[in-house]
Amino acid sequence: MSNPMKGALRCLPSAAAAGPIPPATENLSYSMLLPGGAYCAGLARESVTSLLTRHGLSELGETAALAASELVAAAYRFTPDREMILRVRWQYEALRIVVYDQHPAHSAPAAAEECRDRRSRSMWLLAAAVDSHGGDWGLAPVLTPGGGTKSWALLHR
Repeated sequence: MSNPMKGALRCLPSAAAAGPIPPATENLSYSMLLPGGAYCAGLARESVTSLLTRHGLSELGETAALAASELVAAAYRFTPDREMILRVRWQYEALRIVVYDQHPAHSAPAAAEECRDRRSRSMWLLAAAVDSHGGDWGLAPVLTPGGGTKSWALLHR
């Protein structure tokens, strides 16, 4: 009787000694849940600086740390003491820093636009830092029933 798994086993990759993957620019992709306290802006700064140093992007460290701090601070101002997610990722030759918060959805479009304008105006330091690096930034509502805001910064080398 033949082994029915024989063909399937030939398709598997050979077993090579697998070790830890060293940090590199190409594998920079982290997400962290922050508890939402005011101190989280400092945590974001420290984390981003450390990650970029380890992944060979220390030249973006100062601007990226400021961007992360400003994004987290804005999330805290609009949703104090609520959990938020910080994502740091190198993708398509750019550093992407994204914060998702739990800002509740507004029932009226005018209120939503007023809130968006107020948050945008509060991010003047982020705008200046990102612009000086040839990057971009923005914010958008998270399309979930509970609401939330996605704010982000994009930095190039």
